[in-house]
Amino acid sequence: MTAHPPHTPPFRDPHLPFAKRIDDLLSRLTLDEKTGFLHQFTPAVERLGISAFRTGQEALHGVAWMGPATVFPQAVGLGATWNTDLVRRIGEAVSKEVRAMRARDDRVGLNIWAPTVNLLRHPLWGRNEEGYSEDPKLTSAIATAYTQGLRGDHPTYWRTAPVLKHWLAHNNETDRATSSSSVRPRVLHEYDLRAFRETVEAGAVAGVMPAYNLVNGRPNHVSPYLREHLRAWTDEELLVCSDAGAPSNLVDHEHYFDTHEEATAASLRAGVDSFTDHGTDSSQMVGRIRKAYEQGLLTEADIDTAVRRQLSVRFRLGEFDPHADPHAGVKDFDTPEHRALAQEAAEQAIVLLRNDGVLPLAPGTRLAVVGLLADECKRDWYSGTLIHRSTPLEGLYERFGAERVEFAEGVDRVRLKTSAGTFLHVLAAEDGEDEVRGAEGALDPALLAGRTDLPPLTTDVTGTEFALIDWGEGVLTLRAPDGRYLSVAEDGYLRASADQPGGWVVQETFRLEPHASGHLLRHIGTGRHVTVAADGVKVADDNAETFELIIAERGEDAVTRVTSEADVVLVVAGNDPHINGRETEDRASLRLPAHQERLLRAARAANPRTVLALVSAYPYAVDTSDLAAVLWTAHGGQAAGTALARVLAGDVSPAGRLPQTWYENDADLPGLLDYDVIGSRQTYLYFEGTPLFPFGHGLSYTSFSYGDLTSRVTEGTLHVSFAITNTGDATADEVAQLYTRAVDPALPRPRRELVAHRRVTLAPGAREELTFEVPLRAFEFWDVTQGRPRLEPGPYELLAGASSEDIRLRTTVLLDGEPGAPRPVLQRGLDGADFDEQSGVEIVDRTRTAGDAVTAGEGGTGQLVYRDCDFGDGVSEVTVTVAGEGTVELSLDGGTVLAVLQVEESESGPYDYTTLGAGIVAEGVHDVHLGLRGPLRLAHVGFSG
Repeated sequence: MTAHPPHTPPFRDPHLPFAKRIDDLLSRLTLDEKTGFLHQFTPAVERLGISAFRTGQEALHGVAWMGPATVFPQAVGLGATWNTDLVRRIGEAVSKEVRAMRARDDRVGLNIWAPTVNLLRHPLWGRNEEGYSEDPKLTSAIATAYTQGLRGDHPTYWRTAPVLKHWLAHNNETDRATSSSSVRPRVLHEYDLRAFRETVEAGAVAGVMPAYNLVNGRPNHVSPYLREHLRAWTDEELLVCSDAGAPSNLVDHEHYFDTHEEATAASLRAGVDSFTDHGTDSSQMVGRIRKAYEQGLLTEADIDTAVRRQLSVRFRLGEFDPHADPHAGVKDFDTPEHRALAQEAAEQAIVLLRNDGVLPLAPGTRLAVVGLLADECKRDWYSGTLIHRSTPLEGLYERFGAERVEFAEGVDRVRLKTSAGTFLHVLAAEDGEDEVRGAEGALDPALLAGRTDLPPLTTDVTGTEFALIDWGEGVLTLRAPDGRYLSVAEDGYLRASADQPGGWVVQETFRLEPHASGHLLRHIGTGRHVTVAADGVKVADDNAETFELIIAERGEDAVTRVTSEADVVLVVAGNDPHINGRETEDRASLRLPAHQERLLRAARAANPRTVLALVSAYPYAVDTSDLAAVLWTAHGGQAAGTALARVLAGDVSPAGRLPQTWYENDADLPGLLDYDVIGSRQTYLYFEGTPLFPFGHGLSYTSFSYGDLTSRVTEGTLHVSFAITNTGDATADEVAQLYTRAVDPALPRPRRELVAHRRVTLAPGAREELTFEVPLRAFEFWDVTQGRPRLEPGPYELLAGASSEDIRLRTTVLLDGEPGAPRPVLQRGLDGADFDEQSGVEIVDRTRTAGDAVTAGEGGTGQLVYRDCDFGDGVSEVTVTVAGEGTVELSLDGGTVLAVLQVEESESGPYDYTTLGAGIVAEGVHDVHLGLRGPLRLAHVGFSG
């Protein structure tokens, strides 16, 4: 009897196209099985041999949360390299480590939630560290490089599947789950969508994650832009993964829907394919989807569409073709190449902001190194656990020799005296291995608990001297002599237990609150005060202890002691990525915290040859006028200290460039929730003031000359070339930047706008000709009168140089385009959101599913201007489509009010629109001015005659 081989189902046949295989697999799955696929943690289907799957592996600058991995500079630091080749290689290294780690720990996922392409519009945004730049072109270039590295080069199978975060217009942590970003059409198309679009169009993106916030009054998780824009940019199936907890937010916090079934169905129909909610427990989300289906809110076809998108990603990752997957055997982890790449990235991310000639340091320099970050190698929320670490102090010891380097951290050394006359005391712990938070890996590190294996603090007659650091805004940490930070675990007791401040809710931060003749010590994480009990020191709701702060030494005294005899002083200042500016918490100010300003002043007073190295996740406003040199780097990962030492010594010439504007003070900033970069003149594109340091700025240890700028236009492309020559005596990188501006625009356009850049290495005397091909669509703007992009004909200036303000070459090109025309208001009327100018107006949702309307903002009044409206031979009536109650006033060219349209008190809802009419007389071309009064929504204005 002959045995027949088992039949291979089509979905297992590697010779068939993915689309046919997915069709076959979908046909074999039951409705319940397909519904189970819609949660982040997708269960196995054992009867078909399909494994479990999860979306979402964090890997923003190295594999995060899953234990030890190579840690590269923060994303904003990668943006500062302006080096797409470098970032692509980093993406390759990260994706190889993902594969290697997954081979030994199947909790590691292949669906990567990175990069973040939110534009760094506002420097006080808490998550500034996660983005690449304030500029959409630079952001998309760096993001494209990273996704290409994550994807890999194989034409069929992807090494990992990157998902872009966070769709859309998301730059505030304050009220992030309930706030609405008011984004006018020009800002939407010319700014916020661009970084996503150009990265998706490059072809290495597997999906996007919607952000928590609303845009124009509508939650991103039900945004029509997912269908209208995102999915129109590519023929690939894109997987849209919700942010954690966001599906429930639609009801619980945003109150946008009445029931979770309605919210879940609306999200799925809008284009969300995978729901990240309730952690690993899929039952609640799956239950909501089933109820939505039973209630007729969803069809099986809706579910199939979402499942198809997930399966498309899984097929591309080689899950169903394990023998053909070229990435299955990748074992590259913590290799010498990855370590060298981490150091190269850290070196290239360093920006020299100012230098009077003190750098590079001369051989034999006696160096004093001071500052709160001088002996730190900080992690952030999206870092892996460090395998290797290098602090600035360690790097300088290695490079210059410990005998030539003096160190003072600059902490305030204090004891805390109780009302009973005793002092807080740290008991000696039994010998054991030090624990590093998160070293074992966790699917959700927010759930990691504090240590309870160490003895709680107690009191005695001498006490323990703590290192007190004030990180600004009154937020401080207390560190024991053994290097451990005071922390509070779930049992409420204080222990010296944390290697660093960290966690989703930081348990290592406190406030000193004046009380009677001393201070209360409030633990910020729990909101409770510290109290002294018989069984130890803990936090509680009552019996707060009053402490007297006994200062043994101020930080500035220690700084003065080591700096006066040094040849050069290096002050290393900056932020802790878990404190005062992080996910869930925006910054309050650009200023350097007062503690660090004290140290900087002390160093400068003791020694005029003071160099400031800022190590931070965001810009600062610092007076640099009396400093010998200033550098900035983001937190540079595992090789940060070595990299900084090599740059200071001149082994590497700095060539990082600022990826965002550094403003002089807080007064230069718009409101955090003001997303109108055009109207409020934000970023280097529109800012009309004088920045502290401009976008693209960065100095070198050598000099470069620019010359031979030429340009020509052929078949929709502008060809530009110019030459750069290294005129100095050191081999170094230069970042050549090409900007453009409309010379005589009919409406506000950017002061200058980056269209291309390149980082090149040149030896002394070497010359290189750079060529760029710029598509003419880069010169377009969004024409609200026609609802599409338009290239305005006329002269455009090309600007080549070393920063947005350091322009070395310029020329003018005359571009053909489509002439503008007055708004044809008789044919199209005016959509409320298509204004040219506004004051006190917010854009809101016209309906829950589509469209925009406008309403008066917080003050209850608003003004709108629509330029160049053509009334032809005349009109006699105006109509407005409005909801709610209030008044619309119309005038022409800012003159007297011609029509008042008023909705009396109404009990109708915000989406119950009515049309009102009034008589007017107008002909020819005029600017239409509208005044809004009251909580009224204006969707459309029409004219007839």
